[in-house]
This record gives sequence, C-alpha cells and structure tokens, in this order.
Amino acid sequence: MNTKTTPKDFFLHLGATVALYVAAGALINLSFSVINYFLPDALAGYFYANSVAWPISMLIVLIPVLYILEWLINRDIARMPEKADLWIRKWRIYLTIFLAVVLFGGDLIALINTYLNGEITARLVYKVILILLVAGSVGKYYSFSIYTSHRWSRMIRRANAWFGIILVIVAIILGFVAVGSPAKQRALRFDSQRINDLSNIQWRIINYWQQKEKLPVALTDINDTISGFIVPTDPETEVSYEYSIKGTSNQKSVSGDLSFELCATFGEKSQDLEGKGEFGRGGGMMYPTVGYDSSISYPYPGGSNDVWTHEEGRTCFDRTIDPDIYKPNNPIPKGI
Repeated sequence: MNTKTTPKDFFLHLGATVALYVAAGALINLSFSVINYFLPDALAGYFYANSVAWPISMLIVLIPVLYILEWLINRDIARMPEKADLWIRKWRIYLTIFLAVVLFGGDLIALINTYLNGEITARLVYKVILILLVAGSVGKYYSFSIYTSHRWSRMIRRANAWFGIILVIVAIILGFVAVGSPAKQRALRFDSQRINDLSNIQWRIINYWQQKEKLPVALTDINDTISGFIVPTDPETEVSYEYSIKGTSNQKSVSGDLSFELCATFGEKSQDLEGKGEFGRGGGMMYPTVGYDSSISYPYPGGSNDVWTHEEGRTCFDRTIDPDIYKPNNPIPKGI
C-alpha cells in the first residue's frame, strides 16, 4: 500500500534524523574529550572546557527532542500501521544503518592502522569501544524497527533506547567531573583574565625599564595616555594588583634595581591540562585570553605554564630583568 507522506510525517522524520545525527556526534565528541582528560598523553595538546560544554549543551536539548519525536512516530505507526511503509521512514532507517556500519568499519580500520604503527594507547582503545557501543546501539535499534516480526524486536528496541540514555547520562556526569561546576569555570575565567592582566603589566614594566633604565616606583607610572594603556584592576573585585620593587645587592644594574614582584588573588589553583586534549590540537601553542598579544604566553583556559603557576588565594610572582636579554634602549647621541 502506497501511503501518502504528509507534511507532519516529513518533518517528524526529518527532525528525528537531524536530532539523532547531531546528538550522536555530540555524544562521541563529549566522550572523546572525557577520555582524553582522564587518560592524558604526552603527545597530545591542551584540554579546553568548550570541548565538553558544547556537547553537553547539545545533548541536554537534543536527546529529549529525539526521544519525543521517535515516540510520536511510533505512536502514529501504532494507530496507522501503513505508516511503517512511508518512503521517508525507510530511507531514514536504511541510511542510519548504513552510516552505523560505515562508522563501525572505519573505527576498526583506524584501530588496526594505529596498532600496526605501534601507537596504540589506552585512550584509543576506549574510543574504539565507545564507537562500537554507539554505532551498535543505533544500528540495532533501527534494524529491529524494520524487522518487527522478530519475537524480541520490541524488547531489543527498548533496551537499546535505555542504553542510549545511560550512555548520555554517564558521559554528561563525567564531563561535569572534568570541567567542574559552572561556578568553578567562572572562577577559572576570572583567573585567566588576571594572568592576562599581569602579563601585560609585566611587559609594560620591562618596557619602562628599557626606556628609562629604572623600575617604576608604582604601577601608575606605566600608565600611558598616548597609547591609551591604563593599568588594569582585578576583573572580579576591581582591587588594584600589587607591585613592589624587590632589588637586592646582587640584583642591580649600574642604574638601579632589576627585580620586582607582582601579586594577585586567584579563585582557583592553576589547572594542569597539558596532554589532556586531542592529538595535534594545541600542540603546546599558547593562546591569550583577550585579544592577541605576542607577549602573552598563558594557555586558555587554565592551561599549564610554569611562569604563571599559582595556588588558590593570594599568589606573588618574582621577576628579575636580565639586561643581557632585555637591553636598554640607548638614547640617540646628540648632534645626529
């Protein structure tokens, strides 16, 4: 029987297809990020909170949408069994099964290739297992949507639907364990801005010394009305950063002190996230938190950098200018 596809049928199946594919991709990406975080690798890059936040956001929205759309589709089929033969339903199911098989096969090929190259790691094994679980669960659910005559069809479909929910819940929970609460992420963003500010202040102090061959007495001395630079304050409390000259007898040049100290109060301890990202991502490259400044070398967000490693609470950073590296800018001789 050639049942006519109504606009309602078309958009129900289209919506379910889009929700399924995007949700499956989000689940895989989230799970990969979680595996990377808990199984760091020295050859991998930095872990980024957004690699977990975005997939979690998508799963929280799309999984309920997917299950509601599937329920509506199955309810219509229960009322009108002929809707099981709609062309869009058959195309959707066979396409999904095909993609699940492709994903399954591609995953095995990648595993074998990696093994033969001697690069197999625990994180790769877990990723392969995850792909097999996701592809197998989706493929089995839709396969038994076609072969409804099988005596266990209904039970298998329900079991796979619940298994999918369990996978999503476990991945989301582990994602929150990896990145922490929203309050922690907000604190880390404030800390990242503090490091950004201190880095800018540090290089302004060095530039001041190069120009005048002396350290500024106070941070207000490095304000520059022409360039528009004003010494920033703590982004959360608006309290001024602490600065003091720490010169001693063996830390002076001919013209004066070379050592100084910068202090700030941080909300969280430095996050050691090196090696907890994907291979080839980050690769040790440093990213500034606001805008771009080649002098800033703090990975965002919360990456590992010994220069700015800090504890929770008040932390001070001692700096000593090496005049052989940061040479003073000699004045132009008179008469030229």
